[in-house]
Amino acid sequence: MRQLKGKTKETSKQKKERKKEFLEIKQRVFTYVLPTIAAVFAFIVAYVYLKTRPKNIEY
Repeated sequence: MRQLKGKTKETSKQKKERKKEFLEIKQRVFTYVLPTIAAVFAFIVAYVYLKTRPKNIEY
């Protein structure tokens, strides 16, 4: 059978499902990925701060 040229048409049901999946993925990014990145960044900042602060030397 011959294949049609161009994109296949999307039914309204498929379009709704695609939009729903996109919203779920977007929500997942905000609930998992961003807090994880923020925690890693905070850990790196704290580590650098602790390693670079001057030592208290008493004579």
